[in-house]
Amino acid sequence: MTKLGNIIKVDHFKMAFNGKVVIKDLSFEVKRGEIFGLLGSNGSGKTTTIRTLLGLYDPTGGELLINGEKYDASKVNVGYLPEERGLYKKETVIDTMVYFATLKGLKDPRGWSMKYLKRVGIGDKFDQKIEKLSTGQQQKVQLGITIMGDPELLILDEPTKGFDPVNRKLLMDIIDELHKKGTTIIMITHYMDEVERLCDSALLLKDGKAYAYGAIADIKKKFGGKSFDQIFVEVYGEGSNE
Repeated sequence: MTKLGNIIKVDHFKMAFNGKVVIKDLSFEVKRGEIFGLLGSNGSGKTTTIRTLLGLYDPTGGELLINGEKYDASKVNVGYLPEERGLYKKETVIDTMVYFATLKGLKDPRGWSMKYLKRVGIGDKFDQKIEKLSTGQQQKVQLGITIMGDPELLILDEPTKGFDPVNRKLLMDIIDELHKKGTTIIMITHYMDEVERLCDSALLLKDGKAYAYGAIADIKKKFGGKSFDQIFVEVYGEGSNE
């Protein structure tokens, strides 16, 4: 039976590092089954929020819950693709994928891995070492590791960074397919066209606070029907530190 309601609740979250306030007072919710855009310039607090949600940091104040509890890997299946990629570069592609697929309990680790590699256009690279792949090809491998095992919650930090338009569309199609299966997805991205195409709702962070939050249509209405590219420029100005 599918659970209803919110999968994530962040309530009056505050975070400071060595006295420097990064998140001032942040509250938001992510509905189960939606694609949620977490947006903002570099240093706005996006990654800090995600890492605290996953228990990597302890909050200075407030609470961050998944399924009504603090994150517990044994109770919720989460796939997290960090912006800083990390793979065993001396291992082959297939050995790397089979290793993680086995850890995640897939019944046919090699079969799933080969099917995915072919889907993203690198099936012929299965026996090459990770270090021999291009940056984009390595990103495809890491995405495959992230989505294997049908995670209930998928967190993607800049999933298409560095991709050409063809591969961006391919990855967006995969994300769209997962969404249709019921996966809840949080996307951190600087591509505002991805937000408008895929996201149901979004949060725009600035200086550690929610500058805009809600359904995509409602946010656009608040800003006079502007596109998200235009909204981002209006919020951060021409001198954004991107």
